[in-house]
Amino acid sequence: MKRSTIIILIVFMFLSFIALIVIQARYINVNAEMIENQFDESVRRSLLSTVILVEENEALEYLAQTLEANSYTLNTNLQSKGSSLDSLNLNKIDTMARGITHDHHNHRSSQIHLSTRHGKATIEETSKYLQDKFRKEFSRSKTILDQAVFRWLGEGSNKSIRERIDFIELNYILEKFLTNNGIDLPFYYSVIDKKGREIFRCKKDFHTDKVENVRSVYKQRFFPLEETNNEVYLQVTFPTKKNFILGSMHLLFPTIILVMLILTIFVIAIFVIFKQKQLNNIKNDFVNNMTHELKTPISSISLASQMLQDPGIGKTPESIKNISKVIKDETLRLSRMVEEVLKLSLFETEQSTFKMKEMHINELISHTFEIFSLKVANKEGKITTVLKAKDDLILADEVHFTNVIHNLVDNALKYSDKPLLLNIETWNEKNLLMISIEDNGIGVPKEDHKRIFEKFYRVPTGNQHNVKGFGLGLAYVKKIIQEHNGTIKIDSEINVGTKFIIALPTLKYTEYE
Repeated sequence: MKRSTIIILIVFMFLSFIALIVIQARYINVNAEMIENQFDESVRRSLLSTVILVEENEALEYLAQTLEANSYTLNTNLQSKGSSLDSLNLNKIDTMARGITHDHHNHRSSQIHLSTRHGKATIEETSKYLQDKFRKEFSRSKTILDQAVFRWLGEGSNKSIRERIDFIELNYILEKFLTNNGIDLPFYYSVIDKKGREIFRCKKDFHTDKVENVRSVYKQRFFPLEETNNEVYLQVTFPTKKNFILGSMHLLFPTIILVMLILTIFVIAIFVIFKQKQLNNIKNDFVNNMTHELKTPISSISLASQMLQDPGIGKTPESIKNISKVIKDETLRLSRMVEEVLKLSLFETEQSTFKMKEMHINELISHTFEIFSLKVANKEGKITTVLKAKDDLILADEVHFTNVIHNLVDNALKYSDKPLLLNIETWNEKNLLMISIEDNGIGVPKEDHKRIFEKFYRVPTGNQHNVKGFGLGLAYVKKIIQEHNGTIKIDSEINVGTKFIIALPTLKYTEYE
């Protein structure tokens, strides 16, 4: 797939995800606003009902006080007038109860009997009498109500809020109305003046010293129709309102999680696609490079063999020796390339097969010193070993681990632009065997330290590589060390040198594990 096609697909998928997230966010926001508006309306309705009931209770209290005062006056008058007034009132009450009666027992005669105890013998007179009694009773009731209202208007505004409101009753009324309106959240309330000063606070275990969210605080004025400068408000706070709104949208959370999961999968898929494309490009470069490299030794060997077969060329011992040397060198070159291909096959297999055996690393490094000392001397260099590790016995595959040490030393030789100074050390740290291979070569830039162990990766040197290779050496080294439960890290600086440090568990530590 072309890179441009991949980019177009990514752009369209990215825009689709942005649109989906925007729509989802908008839907969540609209639902949250709707739930909050319903909650706010229920709270305001509850607070308004509460203050109206408090006001009505105060009015009923003044009415009761007025009725008690009138009853006391009436009782005093009755006691002074004597029992004759009692008998008269009883006759009046009896007259109002039996003004017009129907004799159900004599319903067959269909006769109407009028009471004459009040001295009125006709229907017209009886009706007029009852109307007069109703007007008197209504006038009396209106007088009592007027007296209660006048007392309320005269005394109510002059009283303090603590005298006008029963806070225990207020708590009960508020809880009742909130419950009736479907609000069952913890709350605390207070009574404040218009400047926000607290007059009363409910005795509930809430921390009111912190600043609450303004949208969680509700206020309603007491006695809203009363004209006064001393305005008093009921303030109610719901500290868990935000959690309530979020909890009311619990059905939306799975969709949010699903969208985020899809987005994560999308990002991972894009990363994998680019990674695979990058590896594919590198692999193609490797194959092309390998094909080009194979042509050279094959051509040389073919040419040498033709020279041996050509009768026109003199077969002197010197010429045969030179041709044989060419064939030998190119054959070794082909062998190294085949080894690189074998390394590549090692990466492709998920499980590698190793023949593990006990090895003394100090002996391996001494043997490496003997092999490479001549090559280092040819480059006017020097190789030194400092074998301080007392516990150098490890469990390893002899062939592969020997290749690891030889690869690192060979790299130091290949990437040295001056007389090589190579230093190999071993020492122990806790239960680990440490190996250090340090040179004074061209070094590796810091930005390439993380990628230096990647398969096919080579440090960029412009359009030309002075040292031939396929970017498999260090990747092979790291894989083998990891298969031996070890670690490797690089410390390098341009034009100063490179230092590789390997840490491996010793045999005692391996057996303990």
